[in-house]
Amino acid sequence: MSTTAYIFGIIVALVTLAVVVQMLRHRRLRERHAVWWLIGGVAALIVGLFPDLLEHAADVIGVEEPANLIFFVSIAMLVLVCIQLSSELTRQETQIRTLAEDVALLDERLTSLGSPARPGAGDAPAHDDTTTS
Repeated sequence: MSTTAYIFGIIVALVTLAVVVQMLRHRRLRERHAVWWLIGGVAALIVGLFPDLLEHAADVIGVEEPANLIFFVSIAMLVLVCIQLSSELTRQETQIRTLAEDVALLDERLTSLGSPARPGAGDAPAHDDTTTS
Protein backbone atom coordinates (compact mmCIF):
# COMPACT_ATOMS: atom_id res chain seq x y z
CA MET A 1 0.00 0.00 0.00
CA SER A 2 1.08 3.55 -0.52
CA THR A 3 2.44 5.89 2.14
CA THR A 4 -0.66 8.04 1.76
CA ALA A 5 -2.88 5.06 2.61
CA TYR A 6 -0.87 4.35 5.78
CA ILE A 7 -1.00 8.02 6.82
CA PHE A 8 -4.75 8.02 6.20
CA GLY A 9 -5.04 4.87 8.33
CA ILE A 10 -3.11 6.53 11.16
CA ILE A 11 -5.37 9.60 11.03
CA VAL A 12 -8.55 7.50 10.99
CA ALA A 13 -7.26 5.38 13.90
CA LEU A 14 -6.43 8.48 15.95
CA VAL A 15 -9.83 10.05 15.20
CA THR A 16 -11.58 6.79 16.14
CA LEU A 17 -9.70 6.56 19.42
CA ALA A 18 -10.37 10.23 20.20
CA VAL A 19 -14.11 9.87 19.51
CA VAL A 20 -14.40 6.72 21.66
CA VAL A 21 -12.47 8.30 24.54
CA GLN A 22 -14.56 11.47 24.32
CA MET A 23 -17.79 9.45 24.35
CA LEU A 24 -16.52 7.53 27.38
CA ARG A 25 -15.66 10.77 29.19
CA HIS A 26 -19.12 12.22 28.57
CA ARG A 27 -20.79 8.91 29.55
CA ARG A 28 -22.39 8.52 26.13
CA LEU A 29 -20.71 5.12 25.73
CA ARG A 30 -20.17 2.46 28.37
CA GLU A 31 -16.84 0.75 28.84
CA ARG A 32 -18.06 -2.70 27.86
CA HIS A 33 -19.32 -1.32 24.54
CA ALA A 34 -16.14 0.64 23.88
CA VAL A 35 -13.77 -2.32 24.18
CA TRP A 36 -14.06 -3.50 20.58
CA TRP A 37 -13.73 0.03 19.21
CA LEU A 38 -10.64 0.65 21.30
CA ILE A 39 -9.12 -2.65 20.17
CA GLY A 40 -9.85 -1.81 16.53
CA GLY A 41 -8.48 1.70 16.85
CA VAL A 42 -5.27 0.55 18.53
CA ALA A 43 -4.81 -2.23 15.95
CA ALA A 44 -5.31 0.25 13.09
CA LEU A 45 -2.83 2.64 14.70
CA ILE A 46 -0.22 -0.12 15.09
CA VAL A 47 -0.67 -1.21 11.45
CA GLY A 48 -0.41 2.40 10.31
CA LEU A 49 2.77 3.00 12.29
CA PHE A 50 4.38 -0.35 11.39
CA PRO A 51 3.16 -1.31 7.90
CA ASP A 52 5.63 -4.19 7.62
CA LEU A 53 3.83 -5.86 10.53
CA LEU A 54 0.67 -6.17 8.43
CA GLU A 55 2.57 -7.65 5.51
CA HIS A 56 4.33 -10.12 7.82
CA ALA A 57 1.02 -11.13 9.43
CA ALA A 58 -0.54 -11.63 5.98
CA ASP A 59 2.40 -13.86 4.96
CA VAL A 60 2.17 -15.92 8.17
CA ILE A 61 -1.58 -16.45 7.79
CA GLY A 62 -1.28 -17.11 4.06
CA VAL A 63 -3.23 -14.11 2.79
CA GLU A 64 -1.77 -12.86 -0.51
CA GLU A 65 -2.95 -9.27 -0.23
CA PRO A 66 -2.52 -7.47 3.15
CA ALA A 67 -5.60 -5.32 2.43
CA ASN A 68 -7.73 -8.49 2.39
CA LEU A 69 -6.50 -9.27 5.89
CA ILE A 70 -7.60 -5.81 7.03
CA PHE A 71 -11.07 -6.37 5.54
CA PHE A 72 -11.35 -9.81 7.15
CA VAL A 73 -10.31 -8.57 10.60
CA SER A 74 -12.65 -5.56 10.29
CA ILE A 75 -15.62 -7.74 9.36
CA ALA A 76 -14.80 -10.17 12.18
CA MET A 77 -14.67 -7.27 14.64
CA LEU A 78 -18.05 -5.96 13.45
CA VAL A 79 -19.56 -9.44 13.83
CA LEU A 80 -18.30 -9.55 17.42
CA VAL A 81 -19.82 -6.11 18.08
CA CYS A 82 -23.16 -7.34 16.67
CA ILE A 83 -23.05 -10.44 18.87
CA GLN A 84 -22.29 -8.33 21.94
CA LEU A 85 -25.13 -5.91 21.18
CA SER A 86 -27.55 -8.77 20.49
CA SER A 87 -26.66 -10.29 23.83
CA GLU A 88 -27.22 -6.96 25.58
CA LEU A 89 -30.56 -6.49 23.79
CA THR A 90 -31.73 -9.95 24.83
CA ARG A 91 -30.78 -9.29 28.45
CA GLN A 92 -32.62 -5.95 28.45
CA GLU A 93 -35.73 -7.45 26.83
CA THR A 94 -35.84 -10.04 29.61
CA GLN A 95 -35.49 -7.33 32.26
CA ILE A 96 -38.22 -5.21 30.65
CA ARG A 97 -40.61 -8.17 30.47
CA THR A 98 -39.94 -9.00 34.14
CA LEU A 99 -40.49 -5.37 35.17
CA ALA A 100 -43.73 -5.15 33.16
CA GLU A 101 -45.00 -8.33 34.84
CA ASP A 102 -44.08 -6.95 38.27
CA VAL A 103 -45.91 -3.68 37.56
CA ALA A 104 -48.98 -5.59 36.36
CA LEU A 105 -48.99 -7.71 39.53
CA LEU A 106 -48.63 -4.61 41.72
CA ASP A 107 -51.46 -2.91 39.78
CA GLU A 108 -53.67 -5.94 40.34
CA ARG A 109 -52.80 -6.03 44.03
CA LEU A 110 -53.63 -2.33 44.47
CA THR A 111 -56.94 -2.84 42.65
CA SER A 112 -57.84 -5.81 44.86
CA LEU A 113 -57.14 -3.69 47.96
CA GLY A 114 -59.67 -1.12 46.78
CA SER A 115 -57.18 1.52 45.69
CA PRO A 116 -57.12 2.90 42.19
CA ALA A 117 -54.52 1.08 40.12
CA ARG A 118 -52.80 4.29 39.13
CA PRO A 119 -52.78 7.69 40.78
CA GLY A 120 -55.62 9.71 39.36
CA ALA A 121 -57.39 6.69 37.83
CA GLY A 122 -60.33 6.94 40.23
CA ASP A 123 -60.61 10.74 40.12
CA ALA A 124 -62.45 11.03 36.80
CA PRO A 125 -66.19 11.73 37.01
CA ALA A 126 -68.53 8.92 36.02
CA HIS A 127 -69.41 8.98 32.35
CA ASP A 128 -73.03 8.55 31.33
CA ASP A 129 -73.49 6.90 27.95
CA THR A 130 -77.12 8.06 27.58
CA THR A 131 -77.72 11.07 25.44
CA THR A 132 -80.36 13.68 26.08
CA SER A 133 -82.61 14.88 23.30
